Amino acid sequence: MSLLLRTYRLVTRVLEPLAPHVLAHRARKGKEDPARIDERLGLAGVGRPAGALVWMHAISVGESLSLLPVIALLAERRPDLSVLVTTGTITSARMMAQRLPEGVIHQYAPVDTPGAVSGFLDHWRPSLGLFVESELWPNLILEAQARGIPLMLASARITEHSAEGWRKRPAAARTLLDAFACILPQDDASASRIADLGGRTGGRVNLKLVGAPLPFNRKEFDRLSGAIGDRSVVVLASTHEGEEAALVQRLQVLEPLPFLIVVPRHPERAGTIEADMAALGLTVAVRSRGEVPGADTQVYLADTLNEMGLFLRLAEVVVLGGAFGPLIGRAPVGGHNPLEPARLARPTLTGPDMSNWSIAGAMAKAGGLEILTDLSRLAPRVAALLADPGLARQLGRQAEQAAAGADGGLEVLWQAMAPLLPAAGGRR
Repeated sequence: MSLLLRTYRLVTRVLEPLAPHVLAHRARKGKEDPARIDERLGLAGVGRPAGALVWMHAISVGESLSLLPVIALLAERRPDLSVLVTTGTITSARMMAQRLPEGVIHQYAPVDTPGAVSGFLDHWRPSLGLFVESELWPNLILEAQARGIPLMLASARITEHSAEGWRKRPAAARTLLDAFACILPQDDASASRIADLGGRTGGRVNLKLVGAPLPFNRKEFDRLSGAIGDRSVVVLASTHEGEEAALVQRLQVLEPLPFLIVVPRHPERAGTIEADMAALGLTVAVRSRGEVPGADTQVYLADTLNEMGLFLRLAEVVVLGGAFGPLIGRAPVGGHNPLEPARLARPTLTGPDMSNWSIAGAMAKAGGLEILTDLSRLAPRVAALLADPGLARQLGRQAEQAAAGADGGLEVLWQAMAPLLPAAGGRR
């Protein structure tokens, strides 16, 4: 083991007594679930089912949701296996609580200290670990390896910036990458960088490209559609700090103003967004308060989880957030999944920062996504699409066709995973 990793393990062991205090402080700031802090310390919230168990690990919302097709495939082909999903954020945990199939267990991932990791692994004793995060936590990975737990890293993505950092620590990088029995990169660029760092890579897998149209509640659709009436609807989806005000301000020049549905990526920001809309002189209804849009409502703040399928179906035009940072002086986010509106045939506009979505370029080339490099183009393009339903339908069809051609490599993942699973009826 490299000196860096030995030092890391020593330091995290020394600092481990501080972990409960740090987590409690984060809970007071709304960054941890106070009722489930014990899980972060490696103390399980529920019992372990008998038999073999597959552990799937992600941190953020996007990666967590990308596990759903894998869980469905595992249920179909190996129904004898139990499944545990660990995530790291409150938002992803809430999303998983609503989307995980019955019988699948969710826990918060343990903090990366020796005691928390050992407690977690002692209790769950997984037969296989599947990671879909590019964040490599040394204690968690190396302790699992030491216990003989086969590990996979799927949808692996490493940017050139991250690779540069790891190149300064080549021994540590090789040790961590060697812990994985199989690494399935998202794309050729990531595969090349991982190989340069000493990792052994297999086929290409991008689980974010796998999926069906998002679900929705028909009764809620009918209720909201009736409340909106014949107004044109523009959905600002998965927006981040600064984007809501910047985008809405540009759209205010439209006459008449379309009905705007704002769906923030992080619903806990709702208070700030509501204040921003009020500062722009707009009338707001807030979904989490049970408010129904009235005739005078101009912005509907959809600050709930797991309802994107509902709002996208109401949209005539979608403006996809997380990609406008370079145009408004904000830090880059990398964009969000353009396949979600595409699978519903919705014409979609987004910003230039789609660096997390290599498929965005192909979708734009196919006419299924418009990437705006200047915010002054937003209002004219929205106006053109609202004024010409035929054009909007054409772009929507092109988006849908592009989404249908996307292959996330789910079968590639299965072929790599199957040999690592315990035999049916096994108790590993």
